[in-house]
Amino acid sequence: MEQATPTRAIPNPAAEREAASPEQALPPTVVQPVPQTVVVEIYDQIYHLRGVDPEYIERLASMVDGKMRAVSARGGTVDSLRVAVLAALNIADELATLRERYDDLAGTSATSQTTMRNRAGFLAGMLDEVLDGRLAG
Repeated sequence: MEQATPTRAIPNPAAEREAASPEQALPPTVVQPVPQTVVVEIYDQIYHLRGVDPEYIERLASMVDGKMRAVSARGGTVDSLRVAVLAALNIADELATLRERYDDLAGTSATSQTTMRNRAGFLAGMLDEVLDGRLAG
């Protein structure tokens, strides 16, 4: 039985408060989400995981299980460690591709905003010239 802590898991808040300086300690009125144990099956293995969002953990486990089964079906390998490493590489490739697309879109968005601001400034200047010409004439 293995235990892992997914990204959305909350470690022991009491230990964190003890380790933190008094200025960094959380006020006693802050309600911390309570981690729950979630039992999932990934590639025919049972894992007991802890986190504050059981449905999210189950979705992640399902994605990993599906990726491992797809890798196993394509490669015909039965070694679960090898399947896990190949599945992790596939997931890392998907993540890197999505990050690259995000960075491209974020850059495109920033360029578009700059272009629109420049164009708006240019049009405002033209409008000022037209209005100034009407007032003078």
